[in-house]
Parts: sequence; structure tokens; C-alpha cells
Amino acid sequence: MTRDLNAHAAKIGKQNNIATVILTIIVGLVLCLLAAIIVFIMAKGIGVMTSPGFLSNSPLDSENPGVSFEIFDSFYMLFWTLLFSVPISLGAAIFLVEYAPDNWVTSVAKTAIETLSSLPSIVVGMFGSLFFVIVLNFHVSILSGALALTMFNIPILVRTIQQALEDVPRSQRDASLAMGLTRWETTTKILMPAAMPAIVTGIVISAGRVFGEAAALIFTSGSAPARLNFASMNFASPTNPWNIFRPAETMAVHIWKLHTDPFAGTTAFNSSDAIAWGTAAMLVLCVLLFNLLARFLGKALAKKMTAE
Repeated sequence: MTRDLNAHAAKIGKQNNIATVILTIIVGLVLCLLAAIIVFIMAKGIGVMTSPGFLSNSPLDSENPGVSFEIFDSFYMLFWTLLFSVPISLGAAIFLVEYAPDNWVTSVAKTAIETLSSLPSIVVGMFGSLFFVIVLNFHVSILSGALALTMFNIPILVRTIQQALEDVPRSQRDASLAMGLTRWETTTKILMPAAMPAIVTGIVISAGRVFGEAAALIFTSGSAPARLNFASMNFASPTNPWNIFRPAETMAVHIWKLHTDPFAGTTAFNSSDAIAWGTAAMLVLCVLLFNLLARFLGKALAKKMTAE
């Protein structure tokens, strides 16, 4: 039986066009939804965010409260979280990819990492409250919050770094080992530079995700309004901004608190609802900048290290 190749090609082309249209519509809907969310939040909060004093005043200012302390606490919490999570995640990923034997123990470890990465953040926060705050007696503090976020961030970073290392062609490993380099030298001098653009991109994107986390911090770092004194030299003081044993309120927690325990303002620009939208706009803007920074660093490092 002779098959009509022209009719078959026309049928396949038609199916391809239909699939392309459907997928384009789906992607368009996702982009429109994302754009709508961003535009709505920015439209509600941009006026408050750009109002005089909002980014520089204390949240305790009775006349014109701002979010300067919450912005500082958010970045300071992020700093400690990355300081804890990046070295651990990097070491775990290198071990799983290059050193761990292919047996049931490794399989269990990978499954545990996948499971931990899917845990709700509020569950991680409750565990952090029980273990870091009570058992280790770190109290409600920046340290407890950073450790809870570290638990939340490690599985994500391990998978990201692991994937980046696995994407390096096997031929580069084999060539390095054939030239007499040790496995550690191969990892540090061949694999890490090749995977660094993807690793840095993953770290920056995970930083954006951690930056907007709230549920885990409500139980660990607290939601009390910050009372910071940047002139203080007493590092044990609860008002010293660098004291990691003091409570801290990040921007995400501040938004949650304004909607659960609102306080009355004196003008349209410092009501609790207005402050919440202004803080949300600032938070969205920071997360967008994290993503743009990830793309820029990834491309810059890839160009520098691959000479492309």
C-alpha cells in the first residue's frame, strides 16, 4: 500500500501548528498573570514607596513611619542565611556528584533532599521554633531565623549546584583525570569553573526566594518592630543592628503583621494598609532585581569562563 507522504506531512504540520498555538497561549497567559500581579502591586504601592521618608524613616515614627529597619533586617537575615547555606550546599552537592558511591545510601540521601525541599515553610518554621529557639536556646533572634531559612534553602541549593555540576561534559572529567589530576583538583580546577555561572545564578535566585519568606520567620526571628541604634557599640544590646541574638522583623513579616495587627495612621500615606502595599512594592522590586542580577551574573560569568 502506497502511503501519501504529502498528506502525512500536511497532517504533521497541522498538528505542529496547533500545538505551537496552544503552548503559545499558555505561556502568554502565564506572562499576563505575572505582569498583572506585578502591575497591581506596584500601582497600589509605588506612591507610598516613593513618598518622602518611607525608605529612610523608622517604623516607630509616629508622624511618618517607614520601613528602613525592615529593609536592613531583610538583607542582614539574607546575609547570614547565605553564609550558612552556601558552603554546606556546595559541599553536599560536590560529594553527591563526585564522591558518593552509587548505592542505596546515596539514593536515600537524594530522596531526603527532595523531600526536604518540598516541605511547607511554615513547618520548617515550627521546627526552627522548637529546636533553635527552645532546645538550643537561641531565643527569637536573627540567628534562629537564619538557621530556619538555611534549612529551607539548603535542599534548593544542593539540587541547583548538583545539576550544574552534572551538566559539565563527562569528557572534561575524564580528560582531567587522564592527565594525572586528582579528583579534588579536577573538581576545583575543571568542574567548578565550568559550572560557576549556573551555580551563581542558582544562588542569586534562591536568595530572592529566601528574601521574601515570612512563614518560617514568624516563629523564629519574631515580628516585633525593630528598635535599632546604628551608633551603638554594644554588640550585646538588643538595639545594636549587628547583634544576631536580637529579634528582627523582615519586610515580608512586616506585611503579614500589618494585616493581622493593624494600627491606625494619621494620613493616607501612613495607614497600615498603605504601608503594607508600599512594603509589598519594595519587596517585589527587590525580588525582581535579584532575578535580573542572576541573569546578568550568569551571562557575564559564562562569557568570561567559556570565552563565548
